[in-house]
Amino acid sequence: MAYSSSQSSVLLERAPYPTYKVVVLNDEINTFQHVVDCLVKYIPAMGPDQAWALAQEIDGAGRAVVWVGPMEQAELYHMQLGAEGLTMAPLEQA
Repeated sequence: MAYSSSQSSVLLERAPYPTYKVVVLNDEINTFQHVVDCLVKYIPAMGPDQAWALAQEIDGAGRAVVWVGPMEQAELYHMQLGAEGLTMAPLEQA
């Protein structure tokens, strides 16, 4: 029995790699400066101005997404920020 190439070919579809959000929550413990310092230290390409804007968002809205990307990196940044005493939300799929 002969098969044409169109009958035997399989179409593989790649799903996009899931991304996760790193979310810092507001608390009454950490100062703006500490939050800014931690964000600049651990989040790649985070500058002080962006970190201050995020700290203000955390204070005003109660939370802010500080990074979005692959799960392994999100887990690392989540752990590092939490180890510095920041109050972290559980990782959320973006």
